[in-house]
Amino acid sequence: MEDSVPKRNQSEDSSPRPLKQIKMTGAVSWGEWMGSWKVGDAVDHEAERIDRQKAAFGGDTVARLKDLNVLIVGCGGVGVETAKNLILSNLGGVQIWDPSPCRAADRGTNFYVTDSDVASGVGRADASLSELRSLNPFCRVDVHASDDGITDEYVLGKDVLSTGRPFAAIVVTSLALMSKADLLRINETARANGIAFILAANHGVTASIFSDFGPQHEIADATGEPTQTLAVANVEIIDSKPALLDIHGLKEGEKVVIVTVAQAEHGLDDGDVVTFDDMRDSMSSFNGKAVKVKRVAISSPTDAKVDSNGVVFKEALKLPTSEVVTNFQRQYDFYKSKFDEEQASADEASQKKKFPLRTITMFNRLALILDDEFLSSAGVSVDVFSSYQAGGLLNQIRPPIVKEYRSLAETLETTAVPQMLRGEEWEAGKGIDIHLSIAAVLDFYDAEGKWPGIHDKADAGKVVELAKGISEARKGTDGSCWAQSVSWGFPSGDDRDMDADSVGRFARLFQTELTGLCAYLGGAVAQEVIKKSGKFTPIDQWIHHDEPVLVADECSSNVGPLFGSRYDHQIAVLGKDFQARLANRRVFLVGCGALGCEYLKGLALMGVGTGKDGKVWCTDMDRIEVSNLSRQFLFRQHDVGSPKSVSGARIVKGWNPQMNIEALEKRVGDDSEDFFSDKFWESLDLCWNALDNVQARQYTDSRCLFYSKPLLESGTLGTKCNSEVILPFRTSTYNDGKESDDNENQIAMCTLRSFPYLPKHCIEFAKQAYFSDYFEFGPDEYETFRKDNMTYFEQLDAMEAGEQIKSLRMITFFIDLQKEAGGKIDFDACVRVAFNRMMNDFRTSILNLSHSADEMEKSSGKKFWTGTKRRPRPVDWTQPIPELMEYLYCTANMYASVWGVDNVRDRTDFEQIIESVGLEQPEWTPSSDKVDLSEGDEEDAGGDSGEEAEKLKADLYKVDSSTLQPATPQEFEKDDDLNYHIDFLTVSTNLRSWNYDIKNSARH
Repeated sequence: MEDSVPKRNQSEDSSPRPLKQIKMTGAVSWGEWMGSWKVGDAVDHEAERIDRQKAAFGGDTVARLKDLNVLIVGCGGVGVETAKNLILSNLGGVQIWDPSPCRAADRGTNFYVTDSDVASGVGRADASLSELRSLNPFCRVDVHASDDGITDEYVLGKDVLSTGRPFAAIVVTSLALMSKADLLRINETARANGIAFILAANHGVTASIFSDFGPQHEIADATGEPTQTLAVANVEIIDSKPALLDIHGLKEGEKVVIVTVAQAEHGLDDGDVVTFDDMRDSMSSFNGKAVKVKRVAISSPTDAKVDSNGVVFKEALKLPTSEVVTNFQRQYDFYKSKFDEEQASADEASQKKKFPLRTITMFNRLALILDDEFLSSAGVSVDVFSSYQAGGLLNQIRPPIVKEYRSLAETLETTAVPQMLRGEEWEAGKGIDIHLSIAAVLDFYDAEGKWPGIHDKADAGKVVELAKGISEARKGTDGSCWAQSVSWGFPSGDDRDMDADSVGRFARLFQTELTGLCAYLGGAVAQEVIKKSGKFTPIDQWIHHDEPVLVADECSSNVGPLFGSRYDHQIAVLGKDFQARLANRRVFLVGCGALGCEYLKGLALMGVGTGKDGKVWCTDMDRIEVSNLSRQFLFRQHDVGSPKSVSGARIVKGWNPQMNIEALEKRVGDDSEDFFSDKFWESLDLCWNALDNVQARQYTDSRCLFYSKPLLESGTLGTKCNSEVILPFRTSTYNDGKESDDNENQIAMCTLRSFPYLPKHCIEFAKQAYFSDYFEFGPDEYETFRKDNMTYFEQLDAMEAGEQIKSLRMITFFIDLQKEAGGKIDFDACVRVAFNRMMNDFRTSILNLSHSADEMEKSSGKKFWTGTKRRPRPVDWTQPIPELMEYLYCTANMYASVWGVDNVRDRTDFEQIIESVGLEQPEWTPSSDKVDLSEGDEEDAGGDSGEEAEKLKADLYKVDSSTLQPATPQEFEKDDDLNYHIDFLTVSTNLRSWNYDIKNSARH
């Protein structure tokens, strides 16, 4: 049976054979990249913190961030949010300037300002410094303390924070920090010296960003999206391009080389550049060389109505290009003949009609643009492509882009239609009024020596008049920003009335900030600074956002007088009535990770749950890991190992002691409905999801729908994010969304099982067949059987045949393992089973596959290993590669975790155990079992699986489950380096990659 543990000194067919034994001697030479053995002094704490960042940005970008020093001007809400995010991003240094004394209202947006800071009048930057420093000990953080403010000499310093490097970026976080002249001066100084200048400002319900990366900025990676890696399935030389084959720039009759790729859609455009990789034999000289490609299309009569998305067309594309052209030529001739007959009998006007054709792109083909220089550098002629048999990759290359950005002074005046975050508002030209408001407020300060006061109607009136004057003065200047009509984003040149209400509101609320808009700006601007590394494309200069719906009834008794409290800015915008209602809201926050920390912060700063009837519940079962510290800003090193919900609640309660908050460590689901009862759900005003899995999201969504509660849903994936407001019976729900079932975006099962050709195939197989089966599905099925075998057999009957046999084999395997271990599994037994897995998965199954393919070749006379099919090679324990020890180390320790056995973390100790156990590689003989060489997607459970299943069932009925040892299924957890999960996935992926000669995958 394939899942049973082999007897030592026995071969696959159980007959004795001479075996070779390996001994591990000398210093440890494997596993340096692994995280699971690194404890104490061996841990690189900085690398561990930014582990997940590497996955989002890439290792090169993360390394470049350490060279960036940033000056943050202002430490109000936007300033502290920006500083927090940049410090967590592990930049080289962050320096902050803001001597403004702390006020009570600052506590509504700056979460590090305390009551004692307000009482003492300390500067906002100084008040925030100690907490900002504690966010990341590997980023240098300090305050710029100077009576001279931000001078050019300071901006151009060459040794910022003793890093030996200058400033790479300056972020100004409010318009109300300096005069227009100083603002423009700093921008010009930055532009002239290669320093990115970014302005981010929240004034009332308006948020604005300005980004200036100077006269010349090189973007190495415009999108940050992974580049395409395309597997070559075929290469053909077309000696004379047929008329029906359409390749831009190529004439009929010219020679062309066409590559067919394994993917259904290559995703490339004309002129894109790729490099060759993994080309074999006579084509190996192409490896590493870059070549331009063009799309390949075929002309088809319009009347043929070919469905380019249909199965017939896609199946036709699997044929060689010459056959595809031949088939379409027949089609063309048929419809052209029919057309000519109709034209012959048509009137004179109709005879002038052209034969209607359409062009259909064949998205699985590319034409190579091969010039003499390319062929000369490879030392071959174009005819070498005719020798193609198998293998080969095309790696997309993104050439760098150089962009020019305009200055703040220029764009303030000559941005005709400023961008808005909402596309429809940009198309309507609403950004014009915000742009005029900014220009008017800056002029107001120059004229009055102060900024407009909160709800000061006189000041607001002056700002409105200034805005009107600016608009009128600009009217005659091409490309300038003035009050003109805009249609679909294009200025018409026709006058319109300036929105005086919008400009007046901007002025009246100019000195207020709202925590939600500050958080948004802080995240967006921190991401903008990261673009100084060359990763991602900067914002196209200006972008505005406006939320007038937040402004309450501006009745003087509702929005004033202000109390001198931490909520003053919020009351000035949303009103006292709103603040009172907010205090008595009852909110359930599900999840306290990166998003959950941000939401807890917002709830505390806004004053949610501070009234006698208000309350906030937060729940999260997870404990804090070191890798969480780079994005979950409520936690510090001393919190590692503590519950996320408890630690998060403690911190925000410290910020706002009036907040009624209860931290829970409960999973939200069917098994916790005794706590999250009808009474609990009915008492809520709002549920807020901050989850990282679909199942929990679906459950909370169903509960909110059942109890008619609004739900805030959101999620992140690398640098992408989404959010959704779900109102029961008024909007669609989370469960209304359907997962895509597009088979084109799925990897065929035959590819995963037997014919991988890309790293992602090996990664996916390691997840599905190795980790999930061995450490989740297997132990879970075994535990169900051990606890209640009758329940297990009932569940078994509901499974499909393939799942049934897999479950039965797994349970039998676990029972046999205990028998061979004498009833009690120890670490030696875990090592043996790890070795068995390794031999079966990376040697025996590979040898069986190759043997069966060879037999098929002999019988059919056709080559089997062609196109993307790579002939695999087996591992050899007698000539070990480092991955073999790494696999044994991870797998044995994971099985130890399953069986409650102490881990062996020290690699030297582990090597000694390996030597003492005496692992021996069994001799291989061809298997009598059928090896599935099909290219279908269905897994073959085996022709005699039904008979085998019945036998296994009968054997299990005889087992006394009370004598069995408990097992603990391993739920995958990516954030704990010490649990071996990521290390196991990495090494099992790379062993399979080694089998098939595929490039290794990095741990991140």
